[in-house]
Amino acid sequence: MARAHWSNCITHLDAEVVDFVGSYFGEEGRSCLLVAAAGFDPRSQTIAKMLSETLGDRLSALFIREERGGPDADLQDQADANETALRGIVRRCSVESVDIFGDDGAAIGGSRVASMLAEYEIDPKTTDIVLDMSALSIGIGFPVAKMLLLDCEQIVGRSLHILIVSNPELDDRISSEPAERAMPVKGFSGIGQLPQTLDPARIWIPQLAKGRKAALTTISLAIGDCYKICPVLPFPARDPRRADALIGEYENELVNEWQVDPRDIVYVSERNPLDSYRTISTLKERYDRTMEGTYEPHMILSPIGSKVMAAGALMAAIEHDLTVHYIETARYGFDGPPMSDKDPPDLMVHVLLSGPAYGDYGAITVLEAE
Repeated sequence: MARAHWSNCITHLDAEVVDFVGSYFGEEGRSCLLVAAAGFDPRSQTIAKMLSETLGDRLSALFIREERGGPDADLQDQADANETALRGIVRRCSVESVDIFGDDGAAIGGSRVASMLAEYEIDPKTTDIVLDMSALSIGIGFPVAKMLLLDCEQIVGRSLHILIVSNPELDDRISSEPAERAMPVKGFSGIGQLPQTLDPARIWIPQLAKGRKAALTTISLAIGDCYKICPVLPFPARDPRRADALIGEYENELVNEWQVDPRDIVYVSERNPLDSYRTISTLKERYDRTMEGTYEPHMILSPIGSKVMAAGALMAAIEHDLTVHYIETARYGFDGPPMSDKDPPDLMVHVLLSGPAYGDYGAITVLEAE
């Protein structure tokens, strides 16, 4: 379903986010549900604190704790500490544990969180839902976002917000051990893109991130032969040489394995999710137009790394029914000492996905059975 309002979506950055939260949620008629992660990430508490200070008892929360077998003891302790703190920050809250892997090692987190959210009763008086994607994995955050968007587009007067606390330098210090198998994210298989009569032409759009070569290699093998590969790099970025560093890190993959034409490299802002959304949407329209009558374009996204860039990919995937191919993380690691005041500050992003500000745009298709 077309969402023309997303082309000029209401967004706020950094200090604007604080001002928006204070003025918008400061209205007495606002009642908000926060959906966020309760994991080890040091950014887990930021949005909850900001909303709680403004809303008080008008804030409720659903915190999702992603459970992976054999976590690092220090990270487990940090997750426990964050959960305890979050329970104190938001008095009306629940914490739900979601197993990311089944007994056979298969990634089931998306299906588990979809079932959990389907049974969760949202207070009918809720005027706003905030999805804090700062510390949620793509395999959990994307299905939750799609289901919450469906809810908000069906209920008159209810708005859906995405809030993200981003810190690219911190992201670089969080290492991950990928699982063995890559697969589409729950609700993002892109069934509507499957070829009908013409031969398919796969266009893979992987988001490059530091230390994620093993994950992207596994995803590449799962996808198979591609008509085009368009790697996504962060530019503009807080570190103006971040894109250059990633090109150096992925040189072998770009040149030898994926054989990427330099003209197909995509640059999107590290700060503004709408840049990612608009760029992917433009690519979709361009390939649809140039391949018409010859091939059936099948665009596949693999957002790994920056959650701000991933939020734009999420919007494009929902808008155009694109496949999101992803590989779950089996184990996380955190390199180096704890963050200090000397480290670069966190960045904040707010995106208003739906609500009365845009009028009535109807509902999206319910998550397909997979």
